[in-house]
Amino acid sequence: QVQLVESGGGSVQPGGSLRLSCAASGPIFSANDMGWYRLAPGKERELVARIMRIGTTNYADSVKGRFTISRDNVKNTLYLQMDSLKSEDTAVYYCNNLYQTYNWGQGTQVTVSS
Repeated sequence: QVQLVESGGGSVQPGGSLRLSCAASGPIFSANDMGWYRLAPGKERELVARIMRIGTTNYADSVKGRFTISRDNVKNTLYLQMDSLKSEDTAVYYCNNLYQTYNWGQGTQVTVSS
């Protein structure tokens, strides 16, 4: 079973930046459309960015223009560059394929606060 390990979260002030990583235990990205999701307290899990197998990217309106998803198929790693962070971006961030068929990792906490 594929394992996904997220990292790179932390605490930043509004306007700051973070780069999240999702390391997969095998070469899954060339065969999967992948996404970054987030789960905030009291809210449902939300898909914030996705990258298709052919490389096309899409973003939720709430993060468009601020977040950038990318991947390194050689390193089996998915990235999420987050700029101009806002307090409403505070959440635990996860990666998975768009069908959410892999076991969820532990996620990485992002806290945006002054």
